[in-house]
Amino acid sequence: MAARLAVQAPSASLPRAGNTSPGPKPPPSNSVQQKPAATSRRLAAASAAALVASRLLAPAASSAAAGAGAFDLRITLPEQSSEEAEAVVRVHARNLLRVKPLADAGAWRELQAALRASASNLKQDLYAIIQARPAGQRPDLRRLYSDLFNSVTSMDYAARDKDEVHVQEYYSKMASALEEIFAKIM
Repeated sequence: MAARLAVQAPSASLPRAGNTSPGPKPPPSNSVQQKPAATSRRLAAASAAALVASRLLAPAASSAAAGAGAFDLRITLPEQSSEEAEAVVRVHARNLLRVKPLADAGAWRELQAALRASASNLKQDLYAIIQARPAGQRPDLRRLYSDLFNSVTSMDYAARDKDEVHVQEYYSKMASALEEIFAKIM
């Protein structure tokens, strides 16, 4: 039924191609007249698009629970409270700082893996802590948060390029950003 309505609806809403130029009058309505090819193609394309849309959207709209293919458009909230985040943030920061021996040894792949693993946990913790702070403190904390994770990303790129000088530079920036953040939140 929905597919039939989806096919009928576009054909009912499309304007009919009429003869608007002066000249010969159109043949009477009781004679058999073929539609122009462009109009037929337009109708076929619109009905095909409506059919595809109805097939794609019908399962997501009809299910009460969100399925695997459905979009979740709710506002994202931190997955943990600020108290939970504050309890483990120092551990995750320490794990992030423990990549120094890997950088010194030139273990670039291991450095990247450790950096990514520890940075993701720290990022989630710091986000939850910043969101729980009063509005007046957030802009400065967000700037520090941005500086910290820009340094982490740059360090990751430097490790990919096996650039020891830049890895050391970004490590020091990352460590100083962490110290500034902890001075403000603890």
